[in-house]
Amino acid sequence: MTAPFRFPRFFVTSPAPCPYIPGRQERKVFTELNGPHAGELNDALGRIGFRRSQSVAYRPSCVGCTACVSVRVVAHEFEANATQRKLVRRNDDLEVTACRPWATDEQFQLLSRYLSHRHPSGGMAGMDEQDYADMVEHSPVNSVVVEYREPTVEGRPGKLVAACLTDQQADGLSMIYSFFDAAEDARAGLGNLIILDHILRARAAGLPYVYLGYWVKGAARMAYKTRYRPLEMLGPKGWALMDEADAALPELA
Repeated sequence: MTAPFRFPRFFVTSPAPCPYIPGRQERKVFTELNGPHAGELNDALGRIGFRRSQSVAYRPSCVGCTACVSVRVVAHEFEANATQRKLVRRNDDLEVTACRPWATDEQFQLLSRYLSHRHPSGGMAGMDEQDYADMVEHSPVNSVVVEYREPTVEGRPGKLVAACLTDQQADGLSMIYSFFDAAEDARAGLGNLIILDHILRARAAGLPYVYLGYWVKGAARMAYKTRYRPLEMLGPKGWALMDEADAALPELA
């Protein structure tokens, strides 16, 4: 006999400096994902704006602020624009593999270089090999690491240039964390390519959405998410299509 589904217990973190809006405090509500129903719980929470980190599902719960908005691409209605199609063609030689969620030194070295180039003072800058292994391997749900490599040469795998830790939910793919070669001499547009590839993967799997995490209104570092239309945003009345007025909000002070 299957054990009955137990309603999860939720907790709230202490306030901490907001990484997106200077001068504000962030707070999160979270619950553990464990047991035989972890996948079902993660699916249900994902539909109401939660994200997964290892064995925890969380979402912002900030006092007096709702700037963080969950967004997802409607995969089966997405049509790449000319720039996006060109990017896909330019990188069609990359070898893409969905690997089991097992951390490798090659992945960690790529992540370290990515963080040093793009987020040298971010919260993940001090991540070591064990931290990375915990992020990848401590998944109670159906997860993969999608690897993007240069072409195989003489039977040897090509250089790893991008990767994404991805959850497969009942209604879509959730991009947990992506990273790539961000050096000046690296291929351009790898971050965008990862999103485009996930949209195609979701469509091929018959999954309606690709979850891109949180979009912060007016934050320049989040603006790239609005390039993938149709894009839905989660509001008080549920999911609704983002319009041009939403995407064109001025930058935050």
